[in-house]
Amino acid sequence: MFCTNCGTDNNNGETNCKNCGAPLGGADNNAAFNNGSYAYNQQGTGTYGNQNQPYPNNNVGFNESMIPEEYRPISMWGYLGYEILFAIPCVGLILLLVFSFGGTKNKNLKNFARSYFCVLIIAVVLVAIIMVVGGVGFLSSVSNGYY
Repeated sequence: MFCTNCGTDNNNGETNCKNCGAPLGGADNNAAFNNGSYAYNQQGTGTYGNQNQPYPNNNVGFNESMIPEEYRPISMWGYLGYEILFAIPCVGLILLLVFSFGGTKNKNLKNFARSYFCVLIIAVVLVAIIMVVGGVGFLSSVSNGYY
């Protein structure tokens, strides 16, 4: 017979636990331990009762067709293709603007186009700043007559 307080295994005729002294129940006490709800904690004493049972494994699988069209992921080759497409001078810029401002329902493509557009704007601003600073430095060296 197992103690409901500490989980010690006692003889069947005893009325109190030999470890903690708690009163032992009848036959229903053993039934709680025989159905698999008995578990040991880290100190080695037993606990039982209404413990949460693990969730059943209901793997129904993952199917890409379950994803709505607007959230479909883009493959690695798809991203590479859009990189190459956006790098084409005039056509790429036009398609980049179309995809950035809502020409597609796919959120991933729209966000990718927006990020590419932001990087393009930052690159243009940095190149303009470098050209202005370089031009000022060049003109100042030419006007002084030093070569």
